[in-house]
Amino acid sequence: MKKISIFISAVIVASGFCGCSDFFDQESDHVIYSENHDLNNASDTIYSMTGILHKLQALADRTILLGEVRGDLVDITNTASSDLRDLSLFSVGDNNMYNAPRDYYAVINNCNFFIAHADTAKKNNRNEYIFMKEYAAIKAIRAWTYLQLVTNYGKVPFVVDPILTKEQSELDYPRYDIQAICEYFINDLLPLAEKYGRQYPGYGTIRSTDSRFFYFPINIVLGDLYLWAGSASGNVEYYKQSALRYYKYISERNGDNSTYPTGSARCYWPSNSTTWTSASTAAWTRLMLSEDYRDEELITMIPCDSIRAEGNYSELINIFNSRYDNDYKVSLNPSVRVEEISTAQDYCNVSGSGSTVTYAPKGLEDHMSGDLRLSAVWYQGYTINRNTRERVEYQSIEKYSSRNVHIYRRQMVYLRMAEALNMAGYPRMAFQILSQGLNNVVLRDEVYPYYSQSDSLFISQFDFPESRYIVMNAEDAASEQGRSNYNTIGLHTHGSGFTPLNEFYQLPVDTTKTEAEMTPIFQSYVDKLIIDESALEFAFEGTRYYDLMRYALRQPNPGQTFANLIYARRGEENRDIMKSEIKLDLTNQDNWFLKWTGMN
Repeated sequence: MKKISIFISAVIVASGFCGCSDFFDQESDHVIYSENHDLNNASDTIYSMTGILHKLQALADRTILLGEVRGDLVDITNTASSDLRDLSLFSVGDNNMYNAPRDYYAVINNCNFFIAHADTAKKNNRNEYIFMKEYAAIKAIRAWTYLQLVTNYGKVPFVVDPILTKEQSELDYPRYDIQAICEYFINDLLPLAEKYGRQYPGYGTIRSTDSRFFYFPINIVLGDLYLWAGSASGNVEYYKQSALRYYKYISERNGDNSTYPTGSARCYWPSNSTTWTSASTAAWTRLMLSEDYRDEELITMIPCDSIRAEGNYSELINIFNSRYDNDYKVSLNPSVRVEEISTAQDYCNVSGSGSTVTYAPKGLEDHMSGDLRLSAVWYQGYTINRNTRERVEYQSIEKYSSRNVHIYRRQMVYLRMAEALNMAGYPRMAFQILSQGLNNVVLRDEVYPYYSQSDSLFISQFDFPESRYIVMNAEDAASEQGRSNYNTIGLHTHGSGFTPLNEFYQLPVDTTKTEAEMTPIFQSYVDKLIIDESALEFAFEGTRYYDLMRYALRQPNPGQTFANLIYARRGEENRDIMKSEIKLDLTNQDNWFLKWTGMN
C-alpha cells in the first residue's frame, strides 16, 4: 500500500480507501475466468471479448437513463417506476436498480483479467501481433467504463489488476476522482492510439449487426478523457489535446485520404413555404437511427437482446414509447424545458437563389416552432388499445425504435470537438462548426485572420480539404435541386435553417474591444450555444446530465449554475416547483453524484 499511496499523492487523488468485496462477489457471475488464466489462442480471446460485451449489456439502459432522467430534458410520468421517479428527484437509495456499481466493476474486472493474461507478444506467420487489436479495444472499453463510473459516483475504488480471490476482493483500494481517472487512462491509452486507433477485432456480422459498432474508438475515448480533465481542472492544454483527439478520429474514420464530414441530412421547411405545415425531416431521422455502417452516423452501440427471456433486453423502447407491451403508458415525457429550448431558436429560411431570407413563425403546432429536430422525433396522438379497444393517448420518441443502445455518433464527435476548441481559446473555430461546418476555406476566411502565429500553428493541425469537405451554400439551402455534392453543414443547420445567414445566430460584436478582450466574451457565448445545441441534437440520448456537469464546472459558481439548469426542467417560470420536489441541494457539488454504501 505504501507504493500505491505515493502514486495517489502524485496524481492528486482524493484521500480514502474502500473495501470492494461487494463489487467483486466471487459467488456471482461477475467475473469470467479462463481455465488456466492464460489467454493465448483465438478461442480464448474471442470468448473473453464476447464475455466483456455481454457484461456491457447490463450498463446499456443505465447509460442512457442516468444521463437523461436527472437532466432537464425529460420528466417522469405518473406510471413511471419508483426507481425512475427517485432517480429523477435525486433520491436514489442502495436498492434502486439503477444504482449498482458492481455492474461497472464486472466489466472492469473482466477487462483487467484479459489485459493481465493476454499473450500480446504472440505473432502470426506474417509477423503481426495476433491479439493486440483485442487488447487495445478492451483497454478502451475499460477506460470508457471507468469514466462512466466516476462521472456518476464522483470518487471510486480504483483497481487495474484482476480480482480472482475472495481475499483480493476484501482489500482496500484507493479512490480516484474524475481528474485522476482521466489522467490515468490518458496515459494508458496514448501508447496504443497511433497504431491501434482505427483497428478493431474483425468478427464480422453477429446476429445481423456489424460488429464494428461494438467498440469504443480509442481517440474518441481519449477526447472524452481530455475534455473531462479540462473541465475538472481548467487546464487549457487538456482542451487542446481533446480537440486534436476528436479530429484524429474524424480524419482517420474512413481510412487515409477519406472524409468524415458532418453530412447533409437536415430537417427543413420548403424554401417557398407559406403555410408552414409540412416540413421535411425524414432524411435526418433515418440517418440518425441507421445501424448501417455505410451511413456513417453511428459509431458505437451496446447490442441488446431482442426478447426479455434472453436476459439483456433494453427497456428504453417501452420507457419512451406507447406500446402494447407497456399498455400504451410511457414512463418519460419530453420536458417543458426541451420545448423552451427548441422554440427559442429562429428558423432561417432561404429562398430564391439564396438571396431572400425569412424566418418561420412562432406558435406553430406539433413542436414545429423554432428548431425542427424535436418535432422530427417526438410524435403525440391517439391509438386504440388492443386489449380494451379504447382510444388512448400515444407517444413515440423515434430515437428508440431499435433493440440496441447507441452510445457514440458522428455529430457528438463534432460537437465535443467544438466544446474543446472553444475552451482551448478558439471560439471562432468552434462557432464555425455550429454555423456552417469546417473546411480549409472556412478556416482561411473565418478563423486564421483572428489568431496569432502561435495559435495558427495549433489550428494548422486541423486539415479539412475543400475538395473533400464541401460546405453547403445559400443556393443549396434554397433548393434541393441545387448542387447535390455538398457534404458539410453546420450542426445548427440540422434543424434551424441556413445558419450562416441567420442574423440571430452570430458572434457578438463590440468595436470598442480588441480581439483578445473579446475572446472570453466569445467563449461564454459559444459555450451557451453548445449546451443548447446538445439539447437540440442529442435530446433523450443520455448525454444531457454530463453535458450540464461539464458546462457548470466551467462557470464562476458551478453549484448554482448546475442547480438552476436542473430546476428549470418544468420551465424557466417553474424552477421553484422543481426545487421543492428535489430534496437534495444541488448547489452542493457532492450531491451531483450517486451514493452507495461502501463507495462514500
